[in-house]
Amino acid sequence: MINELSKSERQQLIAVATQAMDSAYAPYSQFRVGAALLTATGKIFSGCNIENASYGLSMCAERNAIANAIIGNESDTMRIKAIAVANSQSVSCSPCGACRQVIWEFGQDAQVIFLGSQGWHTLTIKELLPEGFSL
Repeated sequence: MINELSKSERQQLIAVATQAMDSAYAPYSQFRVGAALLTATGKIFSGCNIENASYGLSMCAERNAIANAIIGNESDTMRIKAIAVANSQSVSCSPCGACRQVIWEFGQDAQVIFLGSQGWHTLTIKELLPEGFSL
């Protein structure tokens, strides 16, 4: 079942993701990313990327937004309806593979909004990760 997302919800998520991007800690790449997710209960949570000198320890905005939703009392019942991703360079930027699998974990019907080469796109997580898995 595909989650229906209104035009206003989509616009709000893009705006919140863009605002969250301003909080990013990106001293190495200068590539600031913000994410905003809408839960099935109608709450919006945001996150930003946090870099580290040891690049492998950096955290993506999408996973930080998901963590904030869980911390924000959504806990083990949290379901993602949609998530938007914005970046400071205004370039194509869909979620990385790791984030796609984490999004899948919390919303196999989630819509993912991101800037692509032809403007803003909305795809389902199943389109971005057709063989995601659950245990």
